[in-house]
Amino acid sequence: MKKWILIAGVCLGNTAFAQNEITLQADKGKDIINKNIYGHFAEHLGHCIYGGMYVGEGNTKIPNKDGVRLDVINALKKLKVPVLRWPGGCFADTYHWKDGIGPKDKRPSMLNVWWGNVKEDNSFGTNEFLNMCEVLGAEPYLSGNVGSGTPQELSDWVKYTIHPNGSSPMPELRAQNGRQNPWHVKYWGIGNEAWGCGGNMRPEYYANIYRQYVTFMTNGDPKEKIFRIASGASDNDYNWTEVLMRDIPHNMLDAVGVHHYSVINWNKKSSATAFNEEEYYTTMQRALEMETLVTRHAAVMDKYDPNKKVSIAVDEWGGWYDVEPGTNGAFLFQQNTMRDAMIAGTSLNIFNNHCDRVKMANLAQIVNVLQAVILTNEEKMLLTPTYHVMEMYNVHQDATMLPLTVKSNDYKMGKEKLSAISASASKDKNGLTHISLVNIDASKEQDITINVSGANYSAVSGRILASDKLQNYNSFENPEKIKPMPFNGATLSGTTLKLKLPPFSVVVLEVK
Repeated sequence: MKKWILIAGVCLGNTAFAQNEITLQADKGKDIINKNIYGHFAEHLGHCIYGGMYVGEGNTKIPNKDGVRLDVINALKKLKVPVLRWPGGCFADTYHWKDGIGPKDKRPSMLNVWWGNVKEDNSFGTNEFLNMCEVLGAEPYLSGNVGSGTPQELSDWVKYTIHPNGSSPMPELRAQNGRQNPWHVKYWGIGNEAWGCGGNMRPEYYANIYRQYVTFMTNGDPKEKIFRIASGASDNDYNWTEVLMRDIPHNMLDAVGVHHYSVINWNKKSSATAFNEEEYYTTMQRALEMETLVTRHAAVMDKYDPNKKVSIAVDEWGGWYDVEPGTNGAFLFQQNTMRDAMIAGTSLNIFNNHCDRVKMANLAQIVNVLQAVILTNEEKMLLTPTYHVMEMYNVHQDATMLPLTVKSNDYKMGKEKLSAISASASKDKNGLTHISLVNIDASKEQDITINVSGANYSAVSGRILASDKLQNYNSFENPEKIKPMPFNGATLSGTTLKLKLPPFSVVVLEVK
């Protein structure tokens, strides 16, 4: 029987394994890791908005400001959420923003046809969302209705939100609704999943529609340019990206989206918590496909945009499983285990390493839906393992990416294999270097040697997220079962770092 020892609350096997080697070029950094890679996504879906972020202004049980939960706000501030996408998702192309402004008792209700046919009262609309973003310190990213809307409707939304006082009827309407000055809304999505729920369009048709809509979107301030994001490809539909890059003038296009979920099988997604190792392995296969997707979409874009002026926005990503037993199947509420921490750590490493082209990513979704960072239940709130990974990684926001190469052991399942180790690194404005490391192997710890060129370090510290079982998660009964701990297992000798990474763990090192 294998012996186990407990270090900092983590079970480690005493078996030694082959060496993993990382070469870090600390003096070769040139590309910035855009903070918006650490973005989030909030859709009118299940209890993401209503009952999650927004509990209503009359709620006396849950502390709130203008109906928005204060505990959620405080947790998201600590996370340093840089950008938040809203109102969808599929919901965006059925949402008419004028129904969600003005006195709440006069707002018409609507039917959410995408997510359970529930009736919504439109009490959370444009003003509420944009005011919440200001409190959060996050940039709003508004998804415009192209599927069932009109160019006029989107043009009016732009004017309502960002045009100066008195410049048109829309800012006057804004003032009537209690907001004198414009908000800062830079990021605009021109529809969502136009190839599917956004209209089932062909790429050539969508490219023409995109050009039409963008023509009527005008800056409120000549110094503040609108950042326009095209509805991008599903997974490996490289032709979609090709057509958009070919048919849309690049002076009308700032980013192209990509959506990819780590789904085992769309017809049998499996349990979020009662999964076996084979299912875990398949999930990680799907998550690591992001490397190929980003690389190949970027290669298509390079043909038309070698100077990389148009960026990739991976504005939906994350794990997708069966809903929790006893919950509404259309509300997509799922638990969040150490498997999700693995998805988050490896995906963020991929985005960091491709920051020359990837300038934004939006985890789906922020509260109570899919791979959420926060779960709520009435007055209770908890932080998920995914939250903790994103909090540990926020040291990379707006830092300079340091190139590295990884020679990794294999994580094997039958005849298949994946790289066990994933990594990325950056140097921040204070001169601190951060190295984020993930070991996805379900049973083996990994010895890692990091050879650094171009820098001399004198000290190393770190934090770790780990647990003794892949299926572990934070519950409302035990909300801190999984949380970051100090990591003192790294040693520094000259320009060489050495450490052991426990199975299915995430470590972020700080070296100076």
